[in-house]
Amino acid sequence: MRHTGIRIVLIETLLVFGAFATAHTQTAADALPPVPHVKQVHLKHILVISQTKGFEHDSVSDGMAAIYNMGKESGLWDTMLRTDTELITKKDLSRNTKNLNYFDAMVFLSTTEELDLDSNQKQDMMSFIKDDGKGFVGIHAALDTNYKWPEYGEMIGGWFDQHPWMTFNAPIINEDPDFPAVRHFPRAFVKYDEIYQAKEWSRSKVHVLLSLDPARLDYANNPRIHRTDHDFAVAWDKMYGKGRVFYSTLGHTEESWDDPDIRKMYFEAIKWVLGMTEGSTASHPRPEGSGDGR
Repeated sequence: MRHTGIRIVLIETLLVFGAFATAHTQTAADALPPVPHVKQVHLKHILVISQTKGFEHDSVSDGMAAIYNMGKESGLWDTMLRTDTELITKKDLSRNTKNLNYFDAMVFLSTTEELDLDSNQKQDMMSFIKDDGKGFVGIHAALDTNYKWPEYGEMIGGWFDQHPWMTFNAPIINEDPDFPAVRHFPRAFVKYDEIYQAKEWSRSKVHVLLSLDPARLDYANNPRIHRTDHDFAVAWDKMYGKGRVFYSTLGHTEESWDDPDIRKMYFEAIKWVLGMTEGSTASHPRPEGSGDGR
């Protein structure tokens, strides 16, 4: 009986010790810092450039925030926001600095005048679109940019040549309701914005998505009207080599970036240049009955 009692005491001692050791191990484990969360890997990477060498739009920050939030909230892309042009290169920049090889699309958001780009950067940017098949979205004053760089005008479709009606209630026609970026717009609608007139631009070289209704414009005593055909495109898309290009003049005002229609247009435009959706790039004549407004 004495040996049995000793065995029972020994077993109880071992159980108590085991419980203490287990509790101590759990406490130590609980004291360890949590395993860091793995950074979410987004599907695509977007570079937004808003360098201004001329007029500076108050809406630049609003547009940048909108594009950043579109990507974050949808989980479709992450966004690098820059007001310089350093990353427009394929050269290795080191310092954990990204270059064009990292990005899937580039957005020029109300850039103006001659941007700080040397000849190698210009070559790399065009190769990014034309050869690599990456996307380009031009917003508003992207048309008021790089006048001394002919290939830029060829890529985007033309250049800014005045805004004949300044900021006004623009009567707009939807020329392709099947295209993802304008599918949500009705056939005819009005937006309060600044509509650019384009020079060295032809609808035969682009696929017009939105245009001003020429029958509802005031042409009287307006020396800023230079297009005798009265063909004022508001948005278009095109191919440039292997790359998809989208441009719209909408987005001049700060308030425009609070407009769900404008935000959706650019959200879908970025998706389209990234190859996530499909839409025509074929040019077409002006809609029947639009005339020249005279």
